[in-house]
Amino acid sequence: MADYKGIKGFKVQYLSADPSDPIIGQTWYNDTSKDLKYTGATAAASWATGGNMGTARYGLAGAGLQTAGLAFGGESPPRTGATEEYDGSTWTSNPTGLNTVRSALAGAGTQTAALAFGGEIPGVTGATEEYDGSTWTSNPTGLNTARNQLAGAGTQTAALGFGGFIAAPTTATEEYNGSTWTSNPTGLNTGRRTLAGCGTQTAALAFGGLVPPNTGATEEYNGSTWASNPTGLNTVRASLGGAGTQTAALGFGGYSGGNQNATEEYDGSTWTTSPASLGTSRRSLAGAGTQASALAFGGQVTAATAATEEYTGAGAPLTKTITVS
Repeated sequence: MADYKGIKGFKVQYLSADPSDPIIGQTWYNDTSKDLKYTGATAAASWATGGNMGTARYGLAGAGLQTAGLAFGGESPPRTGATEEYDGSTWTSNPTGLNTVRSALAGAGTQTAALAFGGEIPGVTGATEEYDGSTWTSNPTGLNTARNQLAGAGTQTAALGFGGFIAAPTTATEEYNGSTWTSNPTGLNTGRRTLAGCGTQTAALAFGGLVPPNTGATEEYNGSTWASNPTGLNTVRASLGGAGTQTAALGFGGYSGGNQNATEEYDGSTWTTSPASLGTSRRSLAGAGTQASALAFGGQVTAATAATEEYTGAGAPLTKTITVS
């Protein structure tokens, strides 16, 4: 009788733990659990309840991935510099919070190399801080345009800050190189605040926000110029969360006549409403992760919430155990 190697041309891998980033179709034997496993794909998108944050808050910022997320700043009230790390199931508070306590700020980067910038202290601030996985360090050179309710994208050493509010919504766009912010004279086409953003410094996405009125406007940044997409969000809203990249983004929650739970996926040209909606409708929340594996946390329902939800997109990798009966 033919064995697996004879059929497929290779042996099943013997691993002590499941792969951290398996590909669809991969098969292995987990020698610890004594299970034969493979990676399939999810049939439908869904939001699942995650562990609650230690500090309920809104107007916070986020960075990282679904299994390695970071939450910082916000308002409970009062305003807080609280910093928490998420491991895929549980939030752990770091006793060392932001040096500049603030809300309505923006973030970029990863759990171990994050950037916090802008916000309300009260009064707008351009304060910029870098996180190394344990401590926040203030950069004496902050944003050129101090503001709150802005959005961010990119990494700790190559970040982008855009939009926000000073005395009115702004189009201001700035790039960070790890030490200094440089203003781009070509800002957003639609000045707005409480918008969402994602992507990289040279391939960013801005969507939603308040002009006023609320807008679904979507713009793509190529490292020098913003280009408007005539196809905006299906649910026009402000104070929403975002995750992903310029060509695979996710927008969720927000406010438009009331708190929203709608979720939309962007493919680089068009927004499509996901059949999966947030379990907790809310605004002024934060997001992290990718389109296929996102994290939504915090926000405001009537009061601040600590609710955390995990998004799995349709077709995302899913580890399954092979059983024989």
